Amino acid sequence: MSVDGEAVRLRTEADEPGWEVDPDDEWGVAVLATVGRQLRLRRESVGMRAADFAVAVGYGEDLVYKVEGGKRIPRQEYLDKADEVLGAGGLLAAAWEDVKKVRYPKKVRELGKLEAQAVEVALYSNHNIHGLLQTEEHMRALFDAWLPAYSDEETERMVAARLARRSIFERSPAPTLSFVQEEVTLRRPVGGRMVWRRQLERLLELGQLRNVSVQVMPTDCEDHFGTGGLIEVLKFPDGTAVGRSEGAFSGRPVSEPKQLRILELRYGMIRAQALTPRESRAFIEQMLGET
Repeated sequence: MSVDGEAVRLRTEADEPGWEVDPDDEWGVAVLATVGRQLRLRRESVGMRAADFAVAVGYGEDLVYKVEGGKRIPRQEYLDKADEVLGAGGLLAAAWEDVKKVRYPKKVRELGKLEAQAVEVALYSNHNIHGLLQTEEHMRALFDAWLPAYSDEETERMVAARLARRSIFERSPAPTLSFVQEEVTLRRPVGGRMVWRRQLERLLELGQLRNVSVQVMPTDCEDHFGTGGLIEVLKFPDGTAVGRSEGAFSGRPVSEPKQLRILELRYGMIRAQALTPRESRAFIEQMLGET
C-alpha cells in the first residue's frame, strides 16, 4: 500500500500498547461504547468503508473495528485524524476529554479524583518513594521489577496514570502537601545510579515549593510509630476527610471521625519523629554528594 509512491505501514493493535479497556470499569466501557458508536455512525454517514477509513487515518482495519466496537481506547491523534477525515468539525476530537480519563485504571482514576479535590494531603511511605514524588524513570524501574511481570501494555498504562496524578503540584489554589519518607526508600538505587540521582534531585525540587513539605524518617529511630505501614489522609474544602493505612482498618479507606483521628494521631507522631524539612533537605543533599 502506498501514498504518493511511498510505502506506508498501517499501525495495528500491536503498535498501540497500554490502551485496553477494563471490562470491569462500567463508566469507562460506557464512554468507549458511545465514542465508538459516534465514530462508526459518522463514517457510515459519509459513505466510507472501514477499510478506506483505516487507510485515511493510518491505522489497521482491525484496530478501527475494535475502536468502533468500544473494545479499544483510541489515542488523541486517532480522534483528531478521524475528525479531519470525516469532516466532523471538532466533535470527534472533543471526545478526547472523556476518553483520556478512561485510559487510567479505575482505582487510580478514583484516587486521582480525590487528590484533585483535596486541600490538604498527608502521606507517609515506608516501602517505596511515594508515587506522587517519583520521576518517570523511577516509576518504570519499579514496575519493571514487579513479579509476576507486568506486560508492556500494563506498564505504559500505570506510568501514564501515575504521571497524570502529579498535576496536584500545579493546582491553584495550591493544596498543602506533606510527605514523610523512610530513609531506606531514598537509599535504594532503583533504576541505577543516574535514575537514583535524578530521583533525589526531584525530591529537592518539590521540597522547595511553598506548599510542599518533605521529611525523612531516619532508620535509626528507636521509637517508631510508622511500623504499621503506609498512611494517607486527604482533607476536603467542606471539612470532610478520608484516610487509609496498611496497618489499620484492614487497609480500607475510612471517613469516620474516630477512625480518622487514629490515622492523624499516628501521622502526627511520625512527623514529629522525622527530620524537619530543613534537616531532611540537608540529608538528601548529603546523599546526593555520596552518589
